[in-house]
Amino acid sequence: MQTELAAAGTPVEIRILGVNGIGLESGNPTMVAGKTLPWLQDVESQDVWPDWKVVYRDVIVLDAGNRVAGIYNLTDHSLSVPANYTTLKNLLLEVASAP
Repeated sequence: MQTELAAAGTPVEIRILGVNGIGLESGNPTMVAGKTLPWLQDVESQDVWPDWKVVYRDVIVLDAGNRVAGIYNLTDHSLSVPANYTTLKNLLLEVASAP
């Protein structure tokens, strides 16, 4: 999806990255093996998941001012379903194209 979004030519560049929650570190090697998605690990000194009220597998979409513009949960909306993939992609494009 990152490649498709980059080709869309939105006014604001869309960057996708992952932030893993504290206590879920055991999955990091699998998550990054052979992948290009930037992957960050939350740590006690930052602990952003509680601050943002993250639910496991949330995609939090930020606007150009780094404000939450939308949340799309991948457990509830698997990207293997084409309509869900399109919905998330359109949300990202909409936010990146907003004035």
